[in-house]
Amino acid sequence: MKSLFALILIAFCGVTMAQQKLIYAGRLIDGVGDKVQTQKTIIVEDKKIVKVVNGYQPPESGDVVIDLKNMTVMPGLIDMHVHLEHETSKDRYLKKFTMNEADVAFESAVFAEVTLMAGFTTVRDLGGMGVNIALRNAINRGVTVGPRIFTAGKSLAITGGHADPTNGYRNDLMGDPGPREGVVNGAADAMKAVRQRYKDGADLIKITATGGVLSVAEDGSGPHFSEGEIEVIVKTANDLGFQVAAHAHGDEGMQRAVRAGVRTVEHGTYMSEGTMELMKEKNAYYIPTITAGMSVAELSRVAGYYPDMVARKAAVIGPQISETFTRAYKMGVPIGFGTDAGVFPHGQNYKEFIYMVEAGMPAMEAIKCATSVNAAILGVSDQLGSIRPGLFADIVAVDGNPLEDIDNMGKVNFVMKEGVVYKD
Repeated sequence: MKSLFALILIAFCGVTMAQQKLIYAGRLIDGVGDKVQTQKTIIVEDKKIVKVVNGYQPPESGDVVIDLKNMTVMPGLIDMHVHLEHETSKDRYLKKFTMNEADVAFESAVFAEVTLMAGFTTVRDLGGMGVNIALRNAINRGVTVGPRIFTAGKSLAITGGHADPTNGYRNDLMGDPGPREGVVNGAADAMKAVRQRYKDGADLIKITATGGVLSVAEDGSGPHFSEGEIEVIVKTANDLGFQVAAHAHGDEGMQRAVRAGVRTVEHGTYMSEGTMELMKEKNAYYIPTITAGMSVAELSRVAGYYPDMVARKAAVIGPQISETFTRAYKMGVPIGFGTDAGVFPHGQNYKEFIYMVEAGMPAMEAIKCATSVNAAILGVSDQLGSIRPGLFADIVAVDGNPLEDIDNMGKVNFVMKEGVVYKD
């Protein structure tokens, strides 16, 4: 009987060892260190990294070897600002009236897969109609392929604000949306809107603290919520375990949001030095989305691409973001990585690295923003954002050395999420 037990134990151990994947990394950026390591073996078992060793460890029977000796290996990338329910197009504003939720869902699944194949294994979806919640659930269940999603569900706005879903409608269609639809006017609405997102299954709250560029409304930068309303939103959100992200272009709206305790400020176009100091004091992170600014400015010059009202705002606000990023970086503002993908085509998220480097941030810092820094913002540093034992095996690899040519961040040839290879 003891001999039989020993044989079963040996067989079981053999099966366990067969589950190991040995990733040979020619160059390794681990997401936390400042130097590129060379000739490493990352040992993956099931969903997790179990060990990182020097050299190329010889495989044992049943091991799977993944040879990335000619690539630069790094943690799965994290984009803190995407919109997976849509993608820019000349008829985007018409689609609001022609697409059903099912149509949006099918398209969003495609956008999610494209995002994963671009090396982004985790994203924060900052606003849609709520399909993004169903998309997250479908990916988690293995029904469809995509990145790990932290979603805000439907963004919160004031009446007529950037995320009021009826902006631009004719009067008989406009109605009077309220907290259920994400429209807030006053403290009671603010509390109810947050609780509705909790009920809907969101992971965080996103507010539009100022006007926006692509909404069909004149104001693109003025403050929208009162500070008291934002305080109620943040307190209610925190009570429910939520962080709050604040879309903001104008400075006054940013200051109100940061003073009230939001975790991140998105875009930050007209951020003053005073707001930068306040963000440092409050440890609020700036998510610049330079790519979105560049994209909308370019598209504003295409006749008829945007409504005239939108094109005017895009031409002015878009180009400012890069300059703001440079000032914020020099001031020492905490900075994460986010792109606003959907405002430009999904899968081109890597362009943000190029713009960040062009605006003055070293390539290694930009990569760390998209890995360990973003994981810390999300509060999941014990799961994601670096390559070390015990964390999920979210691992990507690019051609060449991105520290020598940041364009290589767009050359992703290997993607693993939770130990499963999706691209090789």
